[in-house]
Amino acid sequence: MRLISLGALLAASAAYAQPVPTPAQTAQGDVAVTIYNNDRALVEDKRTLDLPAGRSRQEFRDVSAQIQPETVTLNGRGIGIVEQNFDFDLLSPSALMQNAVGQTVTLVRVNPATGAEVREPARILAANGGVVMQIGDRIEVLRDDGLPARVIFDAVPASLRARPTLSVTLDSNASGSRPVTLTYLTPGLGWAADYVALFDEANGRMDVQGWVTLTNNSGTPYVNASTLLVAGNVGQNSGYRGGYGGGYPPPPPPPPPPGVIDRAGTETATRERLGDFYLYPLPERTTIADKQTKQVSFLDVQNTPAARAYEFRNGWLSTADQPLSANTVLRFSSSRNQGLGDALPAGTVRVYQRDARGNPQFVGEHRIGHTPMGSDISLATGQAFDVKVRPVVEERTKVGDSRWRTRMRYTLTNAGPKPITVDLIQSGLWGDTRITDQSAKSERLSADEARWRVPVPANGEATVTATFDSRY
Repeated sequence: MRLISLGALLAASAAYAQPVPTPAQTAQGDVAVTIYNNDRALVEDKRTLDLPAGRSRQEFRDVSAQIQPETVTLNGRGIGIVEQNFDFDLLSPSALMQNAVGQTVTLVRVNPATGAEVREPARILAANGGVVMQIGDRIEVLRDDGLPARVIFDAVPASLRARPTLSVTLDSNASGSRPVTLTYLTPGLGWAADYVALFDEANGRMDVQGWVTLTNNSGTPYVNASTLLVAGNVGQNSGYRGGYGGGYPPPPPPPPPPGVIDRAGTETATRERLGDFYLYPLPERTTIADKQTKQVSFLDVQNTPAARAYEFRNGWLSTADQPLSANTVLRFSSSRNQGLGDALPAGTVRVYQRDARGNPQFVGEHRIGHTPMGSDISLATGQAFDVKVRPVVEERTKVGDSRWRTRMRYTLTNAGPKPITVDLIQSGLWGDTRITDQSAKSERLSADEARWRVPVPANGEATVTATFDSRY
């Protein structure tokens, strides 16, 4: 007989919290987990089986609730796989009630005044967002109204499992105990890098700590696991739908944000590599609990050079009705010398700066893509309060069948107490656009962009004018 409280029966979720098991409480063996950036992991589980000769059915409990059964391999001396089944319908109050539809259970109510129990047979008619049952000649909806009540089931259905279970029919050439290795892929495990940077503007220095943020939503804890993280975008079949326990796969990771890497690095990091990917092993075995976020430090650099800069990017020869804020940019390097000295996995860099009282205050953040060592990096952390730019089209004249002349004026203002330099970038120039006249020399960053480095005095302004010859 199984007793389930009324409150639990009406719970919306089929999953419920469980304490993290110890190695003695799990059926897992020696577990190694390799986790990728794209919400996917490779699990290797070494167990010892006591097998009879010939065919036998073996159950592997505590596998991922989102296991991809088609990726399962089982290696062991003298054995072969005949058939495998993944039982993903897990035991929970709601699943137990849904499986009881059409069956008769015992409803027990307690009189709060006398404490007397009243038991009635009840036939479950439906369990869709609530429980509808027939008791004698009346129909009732089971409600969680605070009155003591419970439902008694005769047995647990054979289709429900307390824990995710992979059932495998094996053919063994002999009886006896032997080690086997179960390997499979699963979604629901992923990781990202998070960086905390403390910027000292006065001294042009920065302290950076990098954290691995690891998340487990696979439905299963991994106990005392050896954990390896892979930095890089590993390809996967876009038609994959996430195993029996999952939905559609997450979208691919976003491309690196524009303007982050000014110059890609050419230095090889000292970390272990696998093909074109870097490996980040956790230094100690750890238990990765289900529905848990875990953080481990992997980078700690003190006093690396860094500088604040300002950047304004104007769209295709466009006019602004009012002055617009320039971006505040933090510039630093990941090089071995005078830099962070490491390859940087994709993640978010959060920047702090101390105020006049010495307290660190958050001043902005920006996401980076996978960044090789030796790169020059610019992070736009926010918009400057005191630094404004107003681009204006002063004249636009047609000079041929398909050519136009556009005269631009850019007015830059600085309300701050110190002189600054603003990187003024005119984008959208296309390949055949020429600058025929300019008040200061520009640098062509690409076929589409030109840049002026404009000094702006403290509490002052500066002006740049340029004339463009373009097709449109």
